[in-house]
Amino acid sequence: MLNESVPFDPARDPAALAASGALEGNIAQFAQPRGPDLLRRGAALDAWCALRARHGVWPYARVLEGPPEPLATVAGDGMPALRGINFASQDYLSLAAHPAVAEAALRALGEAGPHSAGSAVLLGNTRYSRRLEGALGELLGLGQVVLFPTGWAAAFGAITALVHGADHVVIDQLAHASLRQGAAAATRNVLVHRHLDCDHVRELLAAIRARDAANAILVVTEGLFSMDADSPDLPLLQHLCREYGATLLVDVAHDLGAMGPGGLGVIGAQRMHGRIDLVLGAFSKTFAANGGFVACAERPARRQIQMYAGPHMFSNALSPVQAATVLESLRIVTSGEGEGLRADLMRNAVELRALLAGAGLHCLGAPSPIVPVWMGSEAVARVAGMLLAHDAVFVNPVEYPGVPLGAARLRLQLMAQHTPAQVRRAAGLVAGAAGRAGAGRPATHTPGRCRG
Repeated sequence: MLNESVPFDPARDPAALAASGALEGNIAQFAQPRGPDLLRRGAALDAWCALRARHGVWPYARVLEGPPEPLATVAGDGMPALRGINFASQDYLSLAAHPAVAEAALRALGEAGPHSAGSAVLLGNTRYSRRLEGALGELLGLGQVVLFPTGWAAAFGAITALVHGADHVVIDQLAHASLRQGAAAATRNVLVHRHLDCDHVRELLAAIRARDAANAILVVTEGLFSMDADSPDLPLLQHLCREYGATLLVDVAHDLGAMGPGGLGVIGAQRMHGRIDLVLGAFSKTFAANGGFVACAERPARRQIQMYAGPHMFSNALSPVQAATVLESLRIVTSGEGEGLRADLMRNAVELRALLAGAGLHCLGAPSPIVPVWMGSEAVARVAGMLLAHDAVFVNPVEYPGVPLGAARLRLQLMAQHTPAQVRRAAGLVAGAAGRAGAGRPATHTPGRCRG
């Protein structure tokens, strides 16, 4: 099953690896290079990346040779192609390999071709995209839906379309970069609240309204935070928004379809179906395609997003193949088969977390498709990721800017079709690699919780 004849051994000389400098530094050091030559002033960054690649601790921009299945073949800088257990892809319900999804994509390709050939504001819509808007609105209980070419575009586009310079944004400190960059592009009035801390949200909203009753406030959070696997108290946040005349936006990219009753994610689990002001998401985690959406109940907001979200107006719309793929995935998600797939996914999540905890590792958050395993230092995460790649277990070592400096982790992304044997084997190898790399429990990683 696994390739045991690997032609290099990244652990053959730990002292040489430590002395190489490949475990030192972080990408923050290279964020603002100086000099007049835009094309060459990134040379120091390039040299640092190349150094890490030579020593097997550059796990980025790898190549997936084939579909994103639980067993996959992966190649990367300085590594031969290996076939192993894949915890690095985002295909939570294993729908990318579902025969009905492939059939729907092929049927759309034959009927409408591969290309939308225009912006959704012009002639880029198809019968598939119109049906998808309707299906999403019905699922979410929010009748006004706007589609985007990517999840990033949906997040950035919605915020920049709805918020102007005099408005305010109150955003969770761990919100996705697309949300944070959208807020920064829309207004200078951005306030960051402590992670999941509703008391802090209340304080910020009260302070804003004490000095500004005329302009809008957008509160931004996520249903499932992708690096910490935790969730906010949505009923309380929506209540606070009502109290202070603010609007709540929830990004459900990682939980919609993969969790919750009927696939409604955290919104469904917290009984907020149809009650959130703005819901946005991505199709790239559970729905086997690129793309994203924004949904709300108010037609004026939909019109504002259509006309002023640059990524919607000035980007080509979803292709017929993408829209048909999401439609078929959505049909499965909301069926009895979808319930079974979610049960399989959650079984894997609970078992993997239990095995890792039993081995002394600290998994952040709660059971979900995402299992973040705390490493702490960037050097520890790099070594652990390298050792796992050598053992043909593919995970995503995450360091700054994906997480704060000194808060590195391994992010394991589960699929419904991971087998119990794969979960058990991977857990043992992750524990072994983390132990050899020197991982320990976090000293002060205690995210805030929503309190009434």
